[in-house]
Amino acid sequence: MKINHLAVIMDGNGRWAKSHTLPIHKGHQKGSEKIEELCENVANNGIKYLTIFAFSTENWKRSTEEINHLLKLIKFFYSKKLNKLVKDNVNVKILGFDENVPSDIKDLFLKMEEKTKDNDGLYLNIAFNYGSRKEIVNSVNEFIKNNPNKLITEKDVNDNLFTKNMPDVDLLIRTSGEQRISNFLLWQIAYSELVFSDVFWPDFNAEELDKCIEEYYKRNRRFGGR
Repeated sequence: MKINHLAVIMDGNGRWAKSHTLPIHKGHQKGSEKIEELCENVANNGIKYLTIFAFSTENWKRSTEEINHLLKLIKFFYSKKLNKLVKDNVNVKILGFDENVPSDIKDLFLKMEEKTKDNDGLYLNIAFNYGSRKEIVNSVNEFIKNNPNKLITEKDVNDNLFTKNMPDVDLLIRTSGEQRISNFLLWQIAYSELVFSDVFWPDFNAEELDKCIEEYYKRNRRFGGR
């Protein structure tokens, strides 16, 4: 079946940096530079939705220095990459929670969404300060708040997620050899195909993406049937 929605856990920046005897923030910098390339390669493959895991709700446990570098990369991405995304007809949406996110970063996210809202090429979802269990709980609470006397259905949960009105994920790729989901899009990947690449994220390229997509098309998606 055609891939409509691809999700990527961009893992391995730190280990890439260590393997090159560089500080961790250099790995994150190199990794951030790969996002534009990924968008181009995904669009070239005719995929309409791309969701990338940029920062989880648990990542605030990391060192203050590492977090500050990550926040600086968002500002860099906004200043250096946004115009290209606009030109390439990419629609940017931020998936995540406001709490703990500095106000200047929230403002940049809003500007990204506003400047790209009319684009209808590739839909790029950036999961930042995101955790899937929290998203599901939040969805249920939103429904109960607005429908206190009604039993909740799967559709009701789906309609209150950050990804409402988007197709479920067809293919989830995680880089760096780790084989975990890490609390990412648990609802949306219920019937996704999972492909784990041994390549660190900063080294992930069009060739490696093609290998993952080729692996996907070897699979037989039965959605619970035979």
